Amino acid sequence: MNDKNIINDLIKRCVENVIPSNEKLEKLLLSGKKLNIYLGIDPTSTKIHLGHAVPLRKMQLLSDLGHKVTFLIGDFTAMVGDTSDKESERPILTREDIERNFATYKKQAEKVLDFTKIEVRFNSEWLSKLTFGDVLFLAGHFSVNDFTSRELVRKRLDEGKRVSLPETLYPLMQGYDSYHLDTDIQLGGTDQTFNMQAGRKLNKVLGKKESFIIANGFLPGTDGRKMSKTWGNAVWLDDAPEEIYGKVMSIKDELIAEYFEFGTNMPLDQINKVKKELKKSDNPMEIKKQLAARIVGELYGEEQASPSAEYFEKTVVNKEAPKNVAIVEIKKDSFSVNDLMKIVVDNGLVESKSQFRRLVSQGACSVDDKRLVAGTNEIKLSDKSMMVRVGKRRYLKLSPTK
Repeated sequence: MNDKNIINDLIKRCVENVIPSNEKLEKLLLSGKKLNIYLGIDPTSTKIHLGHAVPLRKMQLLSDLGHKVTFLIGDFTAMVGDTSDKESERPILTREDIERNFATYKKQAEKVLDFTKIEVRFNSEWLSKLTFGDVLFLAGHFSVNDFTSRELVRKRLDEGKRVSLPETLYPLMQGYDSYHLDTDIQLGGTDQTFNMQAGRKLNKVLGKKESFIIANGFLPGTDGRKMSKTWGNAVWLDDAPEEIYGKVMSIKDELIAEYFEFGTNMPLDQINKVKKELKKSDNPMEIKKQLAARIVGELYGEEQASPSAEYFEKTVVNKEAPKNVAIVEIKKDSFSVNDLMKIVVDNGLVESKSQFRRLVSQGACSVDDKRLVAGTNEIKLSDKSMMVRVGKRRYLKLSPTK
């Protein structure tokens, strides 16, 4: 990909908005000037999903162009929590929570980023050193109305819900990140636009420079809703290859083109060809298989694509239980559905208890091919190992012991 194509990809692919304008940003990127770019992530959970990879890919493209790119870990801002896309106040995280959540972030991001060319920083380096006077000075550049006019914040206030004072400072903190890093381009989702605009304002007022925002759209979850751990519809970067393949194969046909654009590095001209093929096809199964193989190949290497496809054919298409299944020993004659729920969560078959309950209610869980029925309390164990299936492709064995 030449520099002009890279710039076209940066500005147009998966992008909802460029501030102040596409034209000005393109001119800046073609100027030859070495720019400061950053993406900030608060470690509020332990995982990165395929949707998060969209701005990570843009970071890598900008690094390939020779710019200074910073992967900023919001270890200080995470203690406040951003509610840009939330209808309630985020719980306060402890330092231990943040360190535990960040432990695997870099390893996951390495599937997309080359950290030999990208700098990792923590915003506690500078935010923790600000005095109360510094905060008052910075806050003077903003009004309470700037914050309370935001849709979700206004909704909470109108409903009489609590909006904490630290929440009003979050955009200020993120804005200071941008100013401290002398940022030329901020990357983030459209839900971060308000916070990124705070950075533009501080850069303009204090840094006497114009900075830019690239606000990307969002990759839908496998069920068409926003990717979420709660809904169990996310494709996580640390999912096993066969799990990623199976999840991609479960998406709705109308999401195939979107997953090629947001979830792969396939060039846009090739994606346009895929879109034409989709319009002609009555059954896009083969195209979806190509998509699943592509995503697995990019995250784990092409050699993992074929085994993942074979696993899918056996477990989902032919409904065969895999040979190498985790075995869990049970020391009682019968156990409750709650016991089983804990087992499948602990063994990573589902992401949460709520996801397990939802699958049971949908008839998507079984023990020895007998569906679990919502409301069932006890499950009788046989003398032999019993096969548990959760969803279409996740299995484990229960082995009774005396």
